[in-house]
Amino acid sequence: MGAIEINATFYGRQSPASWEKWAAAVPEGFQFAVKGSRFCVTRPKLADAGEGVHNFLDQGLAALGPKLGPILWMLAARRSFDAEDIARFFELLPRSLDGLPLRHALEPRHESFRDARFEQLARDHDVAVVFGDDDEFPCIDMDTANFTYARLQRMREECPTGYPADRLADFASRARAQATAGKDAYVFMINGAKVRAPQAALDLQDLLGIARP
Repeated sequence: MGAIEINATFYGRQSPASWEKWAAAVPEGFQFAVKGSRFCVTRPKLADAGEGVHNFLDQGLAALGPKLGPILWMLAARRSFDAEDIARFFELLPRSLDGLPLRHALEPRHESFRDARFEQLARDHDVAVVFGDDDEFPCIDMDTANFTYARLQRMREECPTGYPADRLADFASRARAQATAGKDAYVFMINGAKVRAPQAALDLQDLLGIARP
C-alpha cells in the first residue's frame, strides 16, 4: 500500500520523535495523509483558525519530507456552507512548509456544500473535495484540485473483500481516469469493518495493475 491516514493528529499534537519514527518506518514513495486538528475545524468560525493552523503545522510534520501527503480537514456534520467563512479558511492554508509543498483536502459533511460557489472556491485554492462513500453523510463529488482524495466507508465485514467486486471495479475505473488526467489519486478504505480494509485495498490495487511489494 502506498499511503495511510494518520488519525491521531486530529486529537492532539505529536512529538517530533513520532514524526521521525514514522518517516523511517516506511519505504521511499510511501506517503502519510495527515488529519488536521479538531481545534481548527470545530471553531464556530473557521476563519478564526489561523493560530490553530500555524500550531498544527509547527508540530514537526516537515520531518516526513517527501513522505508527507495531503492534509485532510474534516468538518463536522452540523457545519453548513458559509461562502465567506470557507473562503477565509482556505486563505489560511499555506502552500508550503519548510520548503515542502502542501496539499489540502476538505471533507464537508453537510448537504449545503453541494453548491457551485463552494466548488469554485475549492478550485480557486486548489483544495480537493473529499469523495466520501458513506452511509451517514452526503457525497459531495467535485473535481477541484491537482489531486483527488477518496474515503470509502461502506465496507461490510460479511464481504471478504469489504466491497463487492462491482463496486471495487467502479472505484478502480474512477482512480484510473484521474491518473490518466495527471492527478494523484488517494483512496483510503476507512470504516468499522477494519478487518476487511487491507484486502479491499489490495484488490483495488490489483484492479489498477499496481504491483504488490
